[in-house]
Amino acid sequence: MTATGDGPWLDDAAGRLVRPFTVSNGRTEPTVALDLMSQVMSTGARPLGYLGPEHAQALDLCRAPVPVAEVAAHLKLPAVVTKVLLSDLVDCGALTTKPPEFHHNPTDRALLEAVLDGLRRQL
Repeated sequence: MTATGDGPWLDDAAGRLVRPFTVSNGRTEPTVALDLMSQVMSTGARPLGYLGPEHAQALDLCRAPVPVAEVAAHLKLPAVVTKVLLSDLVDCGALTTKPPEFHHNPTDRALLEAVLDGLRRQL
């Protein structure tokens, strides 16, 4: 029995029926440098040749700019596998990507202290 909306790749009792690295044909290195916060978006071009169902799902998720991490979460795949799938789509012209924009210093002490304070309040 498959989980609702997940198609034949997930089973309620067994979980994922196909190993994640089978989806990327065992590849672990994307051809395009992608950060988890990199934004990917569909170009409107149709990919030539056969792409797997995960490629089609990823392309559908990218109608508007979306971070790589969010695509991975929706696909329920490891980030490295998702990066390989997305790089396939970039390579064939179906997706465009841009690096994340940081408007602050990610190692800013005040920011890190604010995050730590927020975590402490949650505990």
